[in-house]
Parts: sequence; structure tokens; C-alpha cells
Amino acid sequence: MSFPVVFHPDYVVPMPQGHRFPMDKFRRYVDHLLSEGVIPPERIVTPVEAPEHWLELAHDPAYVMAVRQCRVPDALVRQIGFPVNAATARRARLAVGGTVLAASLALDTGIAFNAAGGSHHALRDHGRGFCMFNDLAVTTLLMIKQKTARRVLIVDLDVHQGDGTAAILAGHDAAFTFSMHCAVNYPARKRQSDLDIALDAGTGDDDYLALLKDALMQLFDQVRPDLVLYVAGVDVHVDDSLGRLALSDDGIAARDHTVIRYCLEKGCPVAVVMGGGYHPDHRLLARRHAIAAKSASALLGGQVNLNRGVGC
Repeated sequence: MSFPVVFHPDYVVPMPQGHRFPMDKFRRYVDHLLSEGVIPPERIVTPVEAPEHWLELAHDPAYVMAVRQCRVPDALVRQIGFPVNAATARRARLAVGGTVLAASLALDTGIAFNAAGGSHHALRDHGRGFCMFNDLAVTTLLMIKQKTARRVLIVDLDVHQGDGTAAILAGHDAAFTFSMHCAVNYPARKRQSDLDIALDAGTGDDDYLALLKDALMQLFDQVRPDLVLYVAGVDVHVDDSLGRLALSDDGIAARDHTVIRYCLEKGCPVAVVMGGGYHPDHRLLARRHAIAAKSASALLGGQVNLNRGVGC
């Protein structure tokens, strides 16, 4: 069994020379999945750009227009961390469209991946931290508005807190935000998620996995979601350039296996997005991002009981 992976060639756009955002990891990630036989080519699905009325569910219309016209003030461009031009603006809209599509596919098939997404720092009226639009918040609010999901649970396991997602979705009863992140890392000012677990720098595999398993049991009993958006950031790795945790490759594999298996066994569709990951070796980084898809492939190959339609 395989699953759909959403990807568009324009997920990769030119960046200034020496920029630390690893833009080409998205293409390398898909190439790795194909070369390793994790998915066949026909399972690659192409998204469309998110239209403005989707983006405005989570973002100020004035900000959406400023991005569209590439007229974002310089001070806000600096917060985003890369140029706002026609290519990066289109990429941001495609990434949002990709997460929406992955969520829709997951609701039909049980699991789907977006080969981008996880832009959890973008706030309602501006982007920040390499995030222009918040695909998680847009997707959540759109699924709820369209009544394709009643309760959406965001499981954000990037090393950085999902501050933008927490801020945008605060007060929305049909959305529940969970962030497990390094306490002493970006952003300096944290926002209040529905559940935050702030980890000490240097937290390793065993402690991390124990806390995660307890949290998942609590969350599924409390929230009873019918859609999970999983931010599978690999910047929790011990040698990540921007992370301060200490997970190994095996620890990330166990983390991804735990989350995906829990969702599938509970009958909860799960859309997995990339999240952060920073390393000068982009091939290594792509392989690390592919761990989640390989975990899903192994689980489906083992015929995990999906219990579709039972609810959780």
C-alpha cells in the first residue's frame, strides 16, 4: 500500500547566495522517496495555489494583498527571513494549497503527505521565521468551514513552538493545538497553545518519546479529532543547525512511527507536513525528512487496522 504525496516543482525557488534556508530539500525529499521505492511516481499529486479567500480565513486581507503585490514592508520581510517576490509568494500559496490538498486526501484515504508546509510561525497580520502564510491554520479553518472535519488536532513536533498557529486558532473550539518544542529556542516570546510541552535543551530519545506517548493518550481521549495535522519537523535532531534537542535518527523514526500508528489505529486521518530541518548536507536532510513517510509505508505494509469511519 502507498499514499499520496503532494508536491509542486515551484516548492523550490531561487534564494540569495549563502541563505541558510535549505530550499532544495523539498525536491530532494521527493526524489529520495521515489528512488527508494517508498511511493510510485503516480502517487505524486500536484496542488494549486491557495486562493485569497482561503488565506483570509487565517490572515488579515491587507497582509494577503501585500504579499500578492510584493509590497510587504522591509521590516516584515526581515522577520520572514527571505525575500518576498513573485516566486516566493507563489511558493507560499502553493504550500498552503498543498496542505489543504493533503488534508482532503487524508480524509479520503487515511494518510497523505505534503512535501512542504508546517509554516507555523506566520501570524495573522505578518509572516516570520521563514513562514509567509500559516498553512496549518488556513487548512484547519477551511476544513471546519466546509464541515469536512468537526475537530482538528494539530500535533506540532517541530523543535520550535508553533506560536503563529496557536495565536491564530486561539478561541476556535473546533481546533486544538499541541506543540512539543525546545523551551530555549525561537521564538523568544511563546504563545499559548492548547497544550504546550516545553523541553529542556539536550532532551534525548527516551525522555522525548515517553512524554509524547503520554501526551497522545491524553489528547485523543480529550479532543477526539477526526483530522490530525502532523508537523514532522526534523530540527529536533541532535546535529540540526537550528535545534537544541538531541534526538537521533532512530529517535525520530520512533517518534514518527508513534504518531502515525496512533492516528491510523484510532481511525483518525492524518496529513503530514514537513516542518523544519536545517543542515548543510541537504541530501542527508532530505533522507531525515523521509523517515516519516518510510514509517507510514512500513505501517501500511504491516496492514495496520485503519478503522475508517469509526472515529476516535
